[in-house]
Amino acid sequence: MLPWKRALGPLTALLLAAMSLATPAVAAPPTAATASTATTTAATTTASASASSSGWNDYSCKPSTAHPRPVVLVHGTFANSIDNWLGLAPYLVNRGYCVFSLDYGQLPGVPLFYGLGPIDASAGQLASHVDRVLAATGATEVDIVGHSQGGMMPRHYLKFLGGAAKVNALIGIAPDNHGTTLLGLTRLLPYFPGVGHLLNEKTPALADQVAGSAFLTKLNEGGDTVPGVRYTVIATRYDEVVTPYRSQFLSGPEVRNVLLQDLCPVDLSEHVAIGTIDRIAFHEVTNALDPARATPTTCASVIG
Repeated sequence: MLPWKRALGPLTALLLAAMSLATPAVAAPPTAATASTATTTAATTTASASASSSGWNDYSCKPSTAHPRPVVLVHGTFANSIDNWLGLAPYLVNRGYCVFSLDYGQLPGVPLFYGLGPIDASAGQLASHVDRVLAATGATEVDIVGHSQGGMMPRHYLKFLGGAAKVNALIGIAPDNHGTTLLGLTRLLPYFPGVGHLLNEKTPALADQVAGSAFLTKLNEGGDTVPGVRYTVIATRYDEVVTPYRSQFLSGPEVRNVLLQDLCPVDLSEHVAIGTIDRIAFHEVTNALDPARATPTTCASVIG
């Protein structure tokens, strides 16, 4: 067998592993920033109109006394502000929350798929979005709920961009807080010179999420958390993307780590389902948003 044929299988596995960091998105409106300011404005308007018609991204929404903080939803890699939240956003709106979502991390020339740009830059986009939500709602703080990269990226905002003063709670659903080994496939990188550089150049968010990356090393130096913010991590033992699943958990004060199967042993949700359709996880999100009114999360929460 020729050398290049022997290398093809592992290389294909590596690229598929990198792609699997995604939360798949179906055809969604081009709602993120593009090269021109005019296109950015039009795209943002499209996103807001689409989501607002489903009850969220309504900038006239005023938080209630019962739920005084707006909720900002942060999608995962390759996802977007609509498709990632077709389950959870209406679930929260129906329970009286003002809910907002954003697109972030678009690369030039890459439509529909977001969360691919450098994660520190994406955190800056989140910061701007939070400021917009606070200005519109009159609230002084938000709560953030993120899926996958969206559960980890806000920690950069909290730690380095002043977000801790504007965020009450961060709830991460299957977040890659300490990166992922992708079942060990990232160990193939040293065998393919240039592939790591390609990932960093073409899809920097993927490179940032590999366990041991410079981004994650900086993020986790000095502790996982910052004072003044409550943290909740909701994980599933069947996660096939952020592996090992316990790497999602955080250490520090004001941290609650939740394993979905401790709440409902027969829940088989994996990385995508836990953030997009799992109502047991959704119930635990509402408990984390309003711990004073929390009710037990069980298998029966699927019909709650």
